[in-house]
Amino acid sequence: MHIIDCHFHWKPRAVYERLSKRQGFPRIAPNDRNGFTTWLKEGSAPSSNIGGNWFDLDRELEAIQKPGHDISVLCSTGTFSVFFSQLPPEEGRDAAIHWNEEMAWAQTHYPGRVWATAAVPLTDTRMALEVLEDAVGRLGLIGVNLPGSIGSDPHIDAERLEPFYDRVEELGLPLFLHPTDAIFADMLAGYGGALHHSIGRIMEVSVAASRLIVSGLMERHPKLKIVMSHTGGALPYQSGKMDHNMTRAKLQQPATTYIKRMYTDTVSPHTAGIKFAIEYYGVDHVMYGTDYPCLDHHKTLEFFNEIALSEADRDKILYGNVRRVFNLPHPVAQPVAKARASSA
Repeated sequence: MHIIDCHFHWKPRAVYERLSKRQGFPRIAPNDRNGFTTWLKEGSAPSSNIGGNWFDLDRELEAIQKPGHDISVLCSTGTFSVFFSQLPPEEGRDAAIHWNEEMAWAQTHYPGRVWATAAVPLTDTRMALEVLEDAVGRLGLIGVNLPGSIGSDPHIDAERLEPFYDRVEELGLPLFLHPTDAIFADMLAGYGGALHHSIGRIMEVSVAASRLIVSGLMERHPKLKIVMSHTGGALPYQSGKMDHNMTRAKLQQPATTYIKRMYTDTVSPHTAGIKFAIEYYGVDHVMYGTDYPCLDHHKTLEFFNEIALSEADRDKILYGNVRRVFNLPHPVAQPVAKARASSA
């Protein structure tokens, strides 16, 4: 069975090593787990503290394989995407290009098995367009990671970004919307991160997607492809309330219309959550995702397999939809090659 995991995380070690040499905030430092700890601002708790397993692509690809399955992955920048917008504009541009070059290397080194979305800093619209064109034209990346917030200016619906969304729509690139840990982390601090990791990220991605709707951006860009991570956050469950209040935003259609135009993944360690996402968005708008290595990829597939679906619908969610949405050109994955030493 062919499976493409649309929500997979791999971190290029070379980018983290480069950024760990800079002074001040945002800050990265090596930790005692062969990984790195990240701080977005001075005085805050670490926004991430990840081990070496996030940086070993060979090991990750080997770990997710299951007998009888041919599994490919689509790499997301994840919560780290906001880091590029926290940096001074030129530095953020150069770091994002470095990240994208590493992602392009992975696509080339694992043809048909690894795909990747681009990191784009959004503090300067001209630079965002510059990085976007480079990621697609020179490097061949197949989508764009859209952070839930943008540095000190957290609104991804800012009017100045309209040219960016114009160009993304023109290119037909999906925008993978992922939380950043920059907005609700302080409000939900403590308890070992239990609150923030449980609902903080869901809140952020839900607010970000709502701003794309309320601002009229989805209305002005009818062909824009937004992929909501984490089974759509809270939007499917509160869409009736959004419809009730959207008259204030003067949209042409109810909020539900724009929510259902989005796509989502199956990232929910909870069969009922995955099932409701499929029922709400429709089979054609849901793609299989694991959030590996955040979640147990074996259990994710078990949760999905508990849902009664036809073979045709299973194939769409596990494989067909992501190929269609991201315009993936290779239908069959190739054998895994050995990674270069600097990626381990």
